[in-house]
Amino acid sequence: MLINKKQTWMLPESASTPENEYLARRKFIKKAGIISAGTTMSSGLLQGAKAGFPAKPKLNKKFVVKDRKPTPYKWVTGYNNFYEFTTDKYEVRHFANQGWKTEPWTLQIGGHVDKPLKLDVNDLCKEMGIEMRVYRFRCVEAWSMVIPWDGFPLSKLIKKAQPTSKAKYVKFTTFMDEKAAPGFKRYDYYDWPYTEGLRIDEANNDLTFLAVGVYGRPMPNQNGAPIRLVVPWKYGFKSIKSLVRIDFTEEQPKTLWNSAGPNEYGFYSNVNPEVPHPRWSQATERVIGESTLSPRIPTLKFNGYGEQVANMYKGMDLVKYF
Repeated sequence: MLINKKQTWMLPESASTPENEYLARRKFIKKAGIISAGTTMSSGLLQGAKAGFPAKPKLNKKFVVKDRKPTPYKWVTGYNNFYEFTTDKYEVRHFANQGWKTEPWTLQIGGHVDKPLKLDVNDLCKEMGIEMRVYRFRCVEAWSMVIPWDGFPLSKLIKKAQPTSKAKYVKFTTFMDEKAAPGFKRYDYYDWPYTEGLRIDEANNDLTFLAVGVYGRPMPNQNGAPIRLVVPWKYGFKSIKSLVRIDFTEEQPKTLWNSAGPNEYGFYSNVNPEVPHPRWSQATERVIGESTLSPRIPTLKFNGYGEQVANMYKGMDLVKYF
């Protein structure tokens, strides 16, 4: 008998959270008290890098979003993708705070570098200095936020590690703890641990950021504590959470989503309204935190950061290399 089995890498249609589901979920969440109008931050939420986090990170006014308001904190910390815990965006907040410890935390740097490093994240925060940057955040599922991140440019850490001439790419790897995160076993068809990658010029771009906090507070577990990547001109899944390793490689690294669905999730995954996802348009986006009756807004190429990044892709076919 021929069985038409759904490919394991395929996201369910619900993953893109259609408007009708969003409306129903919002009603449920408010009723359940997970996110309410007055909610800011529950005392039960865990955070990373508290010891190394400054009392008040200073805003870098070079990196702000002038045409949109920041997404409310309750949405930034209450609506998250983190498959290591669950595919339910509203439940990540719950499962990531059931005893998963993100402090102390060690980040290792290796591969083609002159100075391999093993760093305590609190010490790294103190050494690098923490600033606030406000970035647009665009998910591949066609929703978006504006988030005030706290952290430092990845280029500062790259300079510290001193990559060799063989370093053409940077590979990022997240944690792997099956006891703390039920998603590893529940979704065992993915090639865990989560990995992502950038070209070395992308990694050195001034926009590329290692975030250790959000809204002037240490990073909550559900947002990728204690340290995560933020690449604002790419779809959100490129901004890998809870980093444990950064390796400099000569070859393009294998990445989780590109391996799972190469026709849906490109290695580059630059935000591009002209290149639709096979299962939905990328021309517009739903703004998280706005009224459910608010219209969708047009998506900007490179998420509005073309002036800073377009030159890196000059002459590239952005449809072929999506």
